Amino acid sequence: MITETNLQELLGFKSQHPVLSLYLNTDPSQGSADVYQLNLRNLLKDVDLVDDVAAIERYFAREFDWNGRSVAVFSCAPVGFFRAYPLAMPLTSRIRVNDHPHVKPLAGLLDWFGAYGVVLVDKQGARLFYFHLGELIEQEGVMGEEVRHTKHGGASAVAGRRGGVAGQTRYEDEVADRNMKEVVNFAARFFKEYNVRRVAIGGTDENVALFRSMLPKSWQSLVVGTFHMNMTASTDEILARIMELGNQAESHQEEKLLNQVVTATAKGKAGVLGLEDTLGAVREGRVQMLLLQLGYRAPGYRCQGCNYLTGHKLENCPFCGGKFTHIPDAVEMAVHDVMHAGGEVDVLQHEHTVKGFEQIGALLRY
Repeated sequence: MITETNLQELLGFKSQHPVLSLYLNTDPSQGSADVYQLNLRNLLKDVDLVDDVAAIERYFAREFDWNGRSVAVFSCAPVGFFRAYPLAMPLTSRIRVNDHPHVKPLAGLLDWFGAYGVVLVDKQGARLFYFHLGELIEQEGVMGEEVRHTKHGGASAVAGRRGGVAGQTRYEDEVADRNMKEVVNFAARFFKEYNVRRVAIGGTDENVALFRSMLPKSWQSLVVGTFHMNMTASTDEILARIMELGNQAESHQEEKLLNQVVTATAKGKAGVLGLEDTLGAVREGRVQMLLLQLGYRAPGYRCQGCNYLTGHKLENCPFCGGKFTHIPDAVEMAVHDVMHAGGEVDVLQHEHTVKGFEQIGALLRY
């Protein structure tokens, strides 16, 4: 598993020596360990970095257990840098050599599957879960006062008469209300402790609505969906439902962001579209959120003097007069620069038909 801290370390690492980045799909539903070992050999066979290849081969021979659905490995042997992150989510196998770790696939993974807080709630208590990148990291529970239901037999059910239920109903409501307040407070602390980025709420319509109405507004804004689920459901059932909810919510959010960047660009403020304008905004440090389609790559050029990025071949840098170096993927460099500067990257997992957007764009700080 990889965390935001791990990602920041990768973003901050740069070397005068080549960095070898390897992503290997190991999804057991799509192949066996023998198949993936062959894929690994094929990926490494043309890499002319003897020590890095040896370090990766040692890792797979001695440490990797072939569980999980993919693994990301980064090596820069001359400076003793080696990191490996088994993942519970599948990633496409690929290999890259550059002066920094290739983090674009991880950016998309963290954006897509990172930091889900889930609560299953009823009138007496709740089960809380923290899922990260398809793995259950933590779960806790809270139990309040029992909500007792009294049997009334054949007595009159008219409120105010002997055997009536008005007082009992008020008592039950008061107990349920106290329990829900306790659950909400406990959930808010749980979400804060694990730095949750998305919230999902399960239970009956009545209990979900009551919980959500009591939840502080700061957490209400992170709710991506609600769902019907029995309190005794397994973690696998809950995770499957959360991934489905997240998929729906992400598709809706992606389309909303795309329309936002197209509108902002059309008005001439706070938005850019296309590779060249986006790279220009990256250089100026203006990108608040970079939007790019999953799998989008584009070659480009980087100034050796000031690191200016462009998709066009130029003799000299228009800003410092320096010479340009060809790079195989300017999009990867843009992702790295934006995240290193504290901006966000949204890798679009779905295909959208938003007029004006083609592969890449950005919302700007100013």
